Amino acid sequence: MSVDHYYTLGRSGLRVSRLALGTMTFGTDWGWGSEEKEAWAIFDRYLEAGGNFLDTADGYTGGNSERMLGKFVRESGTRDRMVIASKFTFNDASAGGRPNPNSGGNQRKNVLRAVEGSLKRLGTDYIDLYLLHAWDQVTPPEEVMRTFDDLVRSGKVRHAGFSNVPAWYAARAQTLAELRGWEPSVALQLEYSLVERNIEREYTALAQQLGMGIMVWSPLASGLLSGKYKAGKDGAGRLQAMKDSANPAFQKFTERNWKIVAALEQAAQQTGRSMAQVALNWVANRPGVASVIVGATKLSQLDDNLGALDFQLPRELADRLDAVSAPEQQYPYYFFGAELQGMVHGGASVGDKPAGYHQPVRISGAGAH
Repeated sequence: MSVDHYYTLGRSGLRVSRLALGTMTFGTDWGWGSEEKEAWAIFDRYLEAGGNFLDTADGYTGGNSERMLGKFVRESGTRDRMVIASKFTFNDASAGGRPNPNSGGNQRKNVLRAVEGSLKRLGTDYIDLYLLHAWDQVTPPEEVMRTFDDLVRSGKVRHAGFSNVPAWYAARAQTLAELRGWEPSVALQLEYSLVERNIEREYTALAQQLGMGIMVWSPLASGLLSGKYKAGKDGAGRLQAMKDSANPAFQKFTERNWKIVAALEQAAQQTGRSMAQVALNWVANRPGVASVIVGATKLSQLDDNLGALDFQLPRELADRLDAVSAPEQQYPYYFFGAELQGMVHGGASVGDKPAGYHQPVRISGAGAH
């Protein structure tokens, strides 16, 4: 499969590329990233490959990610073709003056402020997918979902989704939307990779049951799985630059993770593929995953990433990667394993329904009933 192979996103009819272009690297305001000329080349190559899914956020590189992306889409004349996803939540640090507690968070006041800012920076009349960026621990899900519904009804947003929220919060919000006839969430944007598999405990089943496609962020663990870092050696890159950060997303140098890197390197050698391609292929084919966000600061990185879907990882190698990266078993999840479930069901199989059991049967012909 290539980049121009599309999946519908969650329980919607919106078709998106299995590899989305992440634009957090558009701009150098954070000390790393791409200047406009290089970012334009990356955008153009993604379009050339058939990609249609672009991911940004209001706070990426101080708003310059949205500005650059909007410029590229406008000048390429591809707005109708492209699916643009943006996010809100984090406080608007550019406001200046005294701190404003309502210029951040997920309350209605801030969401309506944030969407206007994103529309202006992107230079567009609507955002295809608008995502809550992180749980603020304050705003009730009723307020969030009603605001999403109003934005969709206004035409400023086409679809809504969540990122970095507790599973219970997303489930409650989705259930409320279904109950009250509001616009549902069609996406869950979550960190997922060989070194970060915790979403498998709750979110995979949540997404599948409640109609939300998983959008994977950091599939290469901020570059750890790209091959640029080796155990005991300093590597130049984002993880090295952010190693003293308090953000757990950048704390990847652990003994467990180096074992995963070693296994990934072996798998790459055996398949004749790059480490990045194998890591992306593995995560793209996990249950519930609709699209994987890839980011690049160089054109060569994007070219390598775009080749991640055109091969099938041998089952033996996939199993080996599964085993070395398996999350630690935790309560209460060990109750759902084979041994204790056998005690629940008395040894009877719980997967005894034939394929297509829940699918409608199409009957044709005179008198069929």
